[in-house]
Amino acid sequence: MSLTRTPSALLALAVLAAFAVGCGPDTDGGPAKRNSTMNMQQGAERADAILQETLAAVRPELRWNHGPAGDAGCTDAAGGATGTGAADRSVTILTIVSEQRRGALLGIIERAWKDRGYTITDVRPSASFPAIYASTPDGYSLVAKVAGEGQFFMEAATPCLEDHPVQEPTTKPNTPVRTTPYPQRPDVRDDFWSATTPLPPATATP
Repeated sequence: MSLTRTPSALLALAVLAAFAVGCGPDTDGGPAKRNSTMNMQQGAERADAILQETLAAVRPELRWNHGPAGDAGCTDAAGGATGTGAADRSVTILTIVSEQRRGALLGIIERAWKDRGYTITDVRPSASFPAIYASTPDGYSLVAKVAGEGQFFMEAATPCLEDHPVQEPTTKPNTPVRTTPYPQRPDVRDDFWSATTPLPPATATP
């Protein structure tokens, strides 16, 4: 199994630590069962696809780059190796989303996940750092969240899968890769998402 150790992957590995012990939590908070039909690379590709499907549901289009990706071994209750591991993928949103439009974006993401049969497992209604958490029927854990300077991130973590080397994502971002230290803050303005005027009641899309 490949273990990503680059500095930019520390966030992803920290997230994975919560999923790796006991093969990760299921939607009820208990240990998730091993998915024996896929290996870690296949799972990582599915996580990438989930993130791309989510991005495709958002209009106007968001500008994004790949965020940290990582993988880690799953252990049993005694801390022993299980021959399985979990992978994490993420995207960094580089479109400037104003405070007035955060709720609209989170609402679109939540509906997109519900439309695909995903379960919303938690909502963090913070004024500064709101987030939505979800799980898929096949055990993937999802989050869309707002972090520092109003930046959006989306992450998808696999359940425990057969041990296998994991490659970097191959999907091409729709904005140039930034060379500044992670996290690269939003710098792309959009007429809708960056607008600071309040949205009319019940409006989620332009």
